[in-house]
Amino acid sequence: MRERTVLVIDDDIDLVEIIRVTLEREKLRVIDAQNGERGFALAKEQQPDLILLDVMMGTLDEGFQVAYRLRSEPLTSETPIIMLSAVGERTGFGFDKDKDKDFLPVNEFIEKPISPRKLVDLVRRHLPTTN
Repeated sequence: MRERTVLVIDDDIDLVEIIRVTLEREKLRVIDAQNGERGFALAKEQQPDLILLDVMMGTLDEGFQVAYRLRSEPLTSETPIIMLSAVGERTGFGFDKDKDKDFLPVNEFIEKPISPRKLVDLVRRHLPTTN
């Protein structure tokens, strides 16, 4: 059986390593990129089973731009995306995945920080089932 892969696109190296350790304990392969451009390229190249995506990287909305690009790319258009961000805390602007689904092309929007247990539960919930 193929190892399940999660792509983490986040510029916070320390957080990426915490996520890596957490998910590798769950027998998931973790690959990462520290910016949207590299993340988009890795998503096309590696075709991960799920993507964890930060919002604020090089710009305040870089993650949103990456999410739109991922959804318009045939190789990644169906890949589940969980957006993790402190954008609400930093800007006061909040998102609701149900109310904002036309604007926000992701499966889940979660404010940072997130507990390791909740992260694992979310990842497991959104990972596509294997054949």
